[in-house]
Amino acid sequence: MAETRARNGTQIPDPTLLRMCRYLRILERTDDEKISSAEIAEAAGVNAAQVRKDLSFFGEFGQPGVGYRTKDLLDSLKRMMGLDEELEVVVVGAGALGSALINYPGFENRGFRIVAVFDNNPAKVGHRLRGYEIIAFDRLPEVIADHDVSLAIIAVPRVAAQEVVSALIEAGVKGILNFAPINLKVPDDVVVRSVDLTLQLETLAYYLRD
Repeated sequence: MAETRARNGTQIPDPTLLRMCRYLRILERTDDEKISSAEIAEAAGVNAAQVRKDLSFFGEFGQPGVGYRTKDLLDSLKRMMGLDEELEVVVVGAGALGSALINYPGFENRGFRIVAVFDNNPAKVGHRLRGYEIIAFDRLPEVIADHDVSLAIIAVPRVAAQEVVSALIEAGVKGILNFAPINLKVPDDVVVRSVDLTLQLETLAYYLRD
């Protein structure tokens, strides 16, 4: 199981981090000044003990029988997860999938601001996509340095993915969201999260079989 270190050095399993992101959304949606672990659990589809265990990775919150102050818990979790300020992101690949990702408003709504879009197709370079000028891939190092970017999304063909990732890492990127169907080789200090859309459909097909 993949794990990530908390800021205090504790190993946090990836499933816990995913649940924490769900908890953040629940806290953002509630209008109540206080919220209990049972209420968070019901909205997240887990049990209250799981919520308390997950939160314990980040410290001690709330009081037994009283619950949590919603805003305090929300602010604390955002800060501890590095989501308390806007994060700049670059996108590599301006094809159909890349275009769809760039047009997705959810990134900006969650504090992830796309600052540059790259492609190696001369026919696309210089054109605009949702207000972004498509930049030649060979300019990636200078743009990343100018914006001090540490996050990237790649939506390129499988055969190009490793080369793209290597260039991103050399430029200083530490977190990569990968949409290419390939296992990427990266150093230990770089985190990759891969999304294989076809693989997800294939798993769904299993449940639809006769």
